[in-house]
Amino acid sequence: MAQDRFEDLVETFEFLDDWEDRYRHVIELGKAFPPLDDALKVDATKVDGCASQVWIHPRIDGQGADATFDFAGESDAMIVRGLIAILHELYGGLRVGEVTKVDARAELARLGLNDHLSSQRSNGLRAMVERIQATATAATG
Repeated sequence: MAQDRFEDLVETFEFLDDWEDRYRHVIELGKAFPPLDDALKVDATKVDGCASQVWIHPRIDGQGADATFDFAGESDAMIVRGLIAILHELYGGLRVGEVTKVDARAELARLGLNDHLSSQRSNGLRAMVERIQATATAATG
């Protein structure tokens, strides 16, 4: 179910042998991810359940299940910002009806993140996925 962009990311992570290299790559993804406009860093876009500050601003183009889902996001922690970039590769550009069908846990496991993120980071990642999926569910009407 993953998009080509995410498949490319999986291949990159498979190429990186040790976790430190993967960790650095996540940080690089975060550095490269476009910043969120400060005007969008409001309570409505803030994701609860994250140890760091996280904002996700959804963008829905169209209506109903065929609308296209995308989002902008940011965090004050560079590793979390990288996780946002990874989620963008996983979800950005899907139809809202497809977003809820993505098994994020299984897809992210392919990157080998599950065993190396702290419990706080894992909880935050789960909270971001839940926010994305709830937004998509609401947009399907």
